[in-house]
Amino acid sequence: MSRGIAVTSSSAMLSMALLLSTAILAPNHSEAQIAQDQSAQTVPAYAALANNIESSKLKAGDPVRVILSNKVTLKNGTFLPAGTAIVGVVSTDDQQLTGTTKLALRFTKAEIKGGKEVAIKATIVGIFPPESDDISNRPIKPGDQFTNGSLPQHPSSVDEIGALPGVDLHSAVSSSNSGVLVSAKHDVKVKRGSEIALSVVAHDTAQGE
Repeated sequence: MSRGIAVTSSSAMLSMALLLSTAILAPNHSEAQIAQDQSAQTVPAYAALANNIESSKLKAGDPVRVILSNKVTLKNGTFLPAGTAIVGVVSTDDQQLTGTTKLALRFTKAEIKGGKEVAIKATIVGIFPPESDDISNRPIKPGDQFTNGSLPQHPSSVDEIGALPGVDLHSAVSSSNSGVLVSAKHDVKVKRGSEIALSVVAHDTAQGE
């Protein structure tokens, strides 16, 4: 009799453990699905950094600008012509990454020539140093350093070691930041004219409205 009670009790405990594990895993699955849904709404964009940036000279809230090198049409129909400024700020790391120096960037709006502003959410999917010419000595326009279309389409996250010399890139669609640059050194430097490859979505679409 006592053995039967023990077995029943063990079965109940096992069932409870399975229920708890399902409850714990469910939010993670939901977050992954949300990230996939958001990334599917993004479109690729290529831009050039407007100014040199150095983490040692910046603080949270300082402005950062990149300039679109190609025209972009968002999934909601909004058109962003080449030359549009993608504007953001220096932020703080929300991914709890390890590294001596971290530079988090958050791009939140597009400023179209003429004064119109469009709220966006942008994820950095690649970053490349400035170049003046290609292997055939033909000039390269800032923002065209990398062959457009060669990056993964709709990535939900990027973890690229050595994206720039001594600098790693980490980004995720689910993050409030566009990306975080991490270095083992005491400064993160990105030169003017560096190409920033982005996955961009209209803010209302990113919020699921």
